[in-house]
Amino acid sequence: MSKTVICLAKTESQAETIIHRLSDAGIPTSDVSVLFPDTTGSRDFAHEHHTKAPEGTAIGASAGGVTGGALGLLAGIGALAIPGVGPFIAAGPIMAALSGAAIGATLGGIAGALIGMGIPEIEAKQYEAKIKEGAILISVHAHDGDVVDRVENIMEEAGAEDISSTGEASVSDDERVAG
Repeated sequence: MSKTVICLAKTESQAETIIHRLSDAGIPTSDVSVLFPDTTGSRDFAHEHHTKAPEGTAIGASAGGVTGGALGLLAGIGALAIPGVGPFIAAGPIMAALSGAAIGATLGGIAGALIGMGIPEIEAKQYEAKIKEGAILISVHAHDGDVVDRVENIMEEAGAEDISSTGEASVSDDERVAG
């Protein structure tokens, strides 16, 4: 059964470290999502040091000033405004969840998208509150228990907070990659 592993990073540098370590461990970037408040102009996501920098910069420029960096490795990067929550930068499968019907009026915002990904409602609301305060959410789609363990270890070693894993709502590979 597929699972989603989620954590919160306190800083952009910490998030970048986690994304690099996930990539180095062979986790496909199409399985990684990142979500954080868009603080355009205050700080840029750190620059990628060894691959895909030109593509990352071009993609990042379309996301409210985010430049290159580890986020440039991820699919579907973009800026979006969530009604009642504010502007955010999202990348990976969570972008599709936030942009689509998963954030209907009854669930709303970030919590609704997380619930749609299989996160229990109480945890989803806690994650949403921390993201609003400036934390960076990183989620990873994991196909088996070994991957879940590797991802959790990477997150722990990097000092991430609120690490949890949960069974995913059924999402096809096409829907995940379309984000």
